[in-house]
Amino acid sequence: MKGIIIKGIAGFYYVKAGEKTFRCKASGIFKKDGIIPYAGDEVVIRKINEEEALIEEILPRKNSFIRPPIANVDCFVIVTSVAQPDPNPEIIDRFLVMAEHNHTDIIICINKIDLAAAENRQEIETIYRGIYPIVSVCGKTGEGVDELAALMKDRKCALAGPSGAGKSTLINRLQSKYTVETGGVSDKTKRGKHTTRHAELFETDFGALVFDTPGFTSFDILDAEEDELHYLYPEMAALIGGCRYDDCRHIKEPGCCIREAVSLGKIHESRYRSYVNQYKEIQQKKKY
Repeated sequence: MKGIIIKGIAGFYYVKAGEKTFRCKASGIFKKDGIIPYAGDEVVIRKINEEEALIEEILPRKNSFIRPPIANVDCFVIVTSVAQPDPNPEIIDRFLVMAEHNHTDIIICINKIDLAAAENRQEIETIYRGIYPIVSVCGKTGEGVDELAALMKDRKCALAGPSGAGKSTLINRLQSKYTVETGGVSDKTKRGKHTTRHAELFETDFGALVFDTPGFTSFDILDAEEDELHYLYPEMAALIGGCRYDDCRHIKEPGCCIREAVSLGKIHESRYRSYVNQYKEIQQKKKY
């Protein structure tokens, strides 16, 4: 039987096959080969009884991630709050680079629109308008969630973004079968509190599957090489080849069409600043 792993806890994997969910152990060959099954994996299982089965094969993955352990993500919904905590474009850009690097679709979701004036929301929209689909929502009241659901439809979607942005609240809005624990923002640090303890894949009420995960740490996700980074910024990728030097990295080289586009307002300064900081970080990592 074929199925999909919806969660893994304490050495057991829960596989949805048709209308039934089986509690499964993984075949010993996976441990021998150093392979760990992930939530989102499409698998072949052998039924042992009406409740249990054995995972015998993991089908080829579209992509996979170690932290959190999930596989086969079709689309990343990058969630940022308009306030509490305040949006940080550099952190958003790290998540966007991660999604681009793994060849997924991208949606930018601005949450908690009830907490700030429209101008605050527009500042973020201005940076990403024309690059990615953007939707503004209030997870607390449900405003805008139908629009988000329409963008996510028929795909396996993972919510990513800083702690406290309201990802778990949104998951509770996107599906009605389960209640995901939510947390607030620490009064002391003004940062979000992690509430999710394991990766799990939920069926939504509108035909999408959505991952609830312990979260992608923004400091761990920058996995690009310096010579590919500019390709992971779509507005820069469209201009590559127009610089004076073929190996231009758009930092201080003369005749750089990327820097010219920034000066003309065709590429937002915030995005370019993120690119430069990420480029320097990659170089520092290579040194050590």
